Amino acid sequence: METLIRIGMVGLDTSHCPAFTGILNDPDNAYHVPGGRVVGAYPGGSELFSLSRDRVDGFTRQMSDEFGVALYDSISALVQDVDAILLESADGRQHLAQFKELAVGKPVFVDKPLATTTREAGQIIELARDTATPLMSCSSLRYAKGIADVVEPGTEVISCEAFGPAVLLEDFPGLFWYGIHSAEMLFAKMGSGCDRVRCIEHPVTDIVLGEWEDGRTGVMRGTRFEGGTFGCVVHTGAGAACGIAASTPPYYAMMLEKVMAFFQSGISPIDIRETWDIIAFLEAAEASKAQQGAVVTTARL
Repeated sequence: METLIRIGMVGLDTSHCPAFTGILNDPDNAYHVPGGRVVGAYPGGSELFSLSRDRVDGFTRQMSDEFGVALYDSISALVQDVDAILLESADGRQHLAQFKELAVGKPVFVDKPLATTTREAGQIIELARDTATPLMSCSSLRYAKGIADVVEPGTEVISCEAFGPAVLLEDFPGLFWYGIHSAEMLFAKMGSGCDRVRCIEHPVTDIVLGEWEDGRTGVMRGTRFEGGTFGCVVHTGAGAACGIAASTPPYYAMMLEKVMAFFQSGISPIDIRETWDIIAFLEAAEASKAQQGAVVTTARL
C-alpha cells in the first residue's frame, strides 16, 4: 500500500485551501490527485490585507469542520508533524517570514506570488539553498489546459503575448495580485532572461513590454474589463498559436499533479531563476508605471 505524504498547509485565507484539500483528500473527487493528504494547518492571516483578514476565520472553520484538518497554533509545531508544506497565505508579503519557519529541509510549495519584491524573493531562495529545502512556486495558469499544450514542449518560442484579468486592489501591491497569472503564462513560454521592462498604463488595461537578453520580446496584457479571460499567443518558427485557458479540468488540479510529483521527488519542475524573473518582471513593471512608462532594468538573481 502506498504511503501517503502528510501535507501541512499554512495560511487558511484563500479558496485554494478547501479546493486543494478536496482534490487531495477525497478519492471520490472528480479531479482527485493521489499520493498525499492535508492533515494539519496553521490558519495565519494578514491584518494588512482585507482579503486575508476578512476570510481567514471562514476558511479555517471549513477546513476543520468539512475536512477534519487539525489546526495548529504555530508554524514550527505544524512543520514537525508533516512531510511537505503548501504555503497558501494570500498575502505574499508574509511569505518570507513564514518561510523562515518552514525551511527545515522538507519540500515547500509557495502559492503565487513567491514574494512581492525581489529582495524578499532572493532571501527565500537563499534560505532554501542554505537549509536544503526543496522549493517550488507558481500560478496554476502555467499548467492550465489550453495554455500548457498550446505548443509542443521544447518548441523554440520567438515571442509571446499573455493576457488575462489583472484587477488592482487598494491594499496589495499592483500587478502582483492577479497580474501574476499572466506573467506566469508569459514566462512559461519565454523562459528566464528578461532584461528590460516598460509598462504602459490605461484605465482598463496595463500593457507590460519585456525585452529578453537574447533579443526576443514578450508582452503581458492585464485587463480590467468585463469578460476578461486568460490566454496567450505564441510565435514560433512554424507560425503563431493561440491558447485560451480551459476551466475544465480546474487549473489547480493540473498544477497539483506537478506539486505532488515535486513533493515525492524534491525536485521542482520550474527553474528557480524563472520564478525569480517573474517577480523581477512585475517589480520592474510597477516601477515603470510609477515613472510614466519609463524603461526599467530588471533585478538579477
